[in-house]
Amino acid sequence: MVHLLIVYHSRTGGSRQMAEAAFSAAQIEMKTTVKTAADAKPKDLLDAGGYIFCAPENLAAISGIMKDFFDRCYYPVLGRIEGRPYAQMVCAGSDGENAARQTARIAKGWRLREVQKPLIICTGAQKPEQILAKKKIPEEQLLHCRDLGTALGAGLSLGIF
Repeated sequence: MVHLLIVYHSRTGGSRQMAEAAFSAAQIEMKTTVKTAADAKPKDLLDAGGYIFCAPENLAAISGIMKDFFDRCYYPVLGRIEGRPYAQMVCAGSDGENAARQTARIAKGWRLREVQKPLIICTGAQKPEQILAKKKIPEEQLLHCRDLGTALGAGLSLGIF
């Protein structure tokens, strides 16, 4: 059975809230698994029919643990997941664009199919104490994450992707 895999990393809670929101909506549409980047393995990617990657932007790039996930899984699945749909979400302090480009470049190497432009939620955290503080993503922004989860789950379930 095809299912959706959501892989995320979160240090201050923002990306976790985004991934959980997408998961809560996607699981209504189809079987959905959510894993932290530290726990996700190549087999998880091989077993899924589509993906949502969710990471914080750290120093204008995806977080190190998310990068480690991609590093560990890249070659074991290369040539084996081509054409599968994906979307991504970024929790950023400023613009999130570079983190989104980095994930998109990795997905392009895997020959994944982007089915939605990156969803970037900016927290506005710019000072050290703001950056390190626990995040609370506003409900109106979490709605966008739920919409993404619903769309990807429904699209996979209906065979659109």
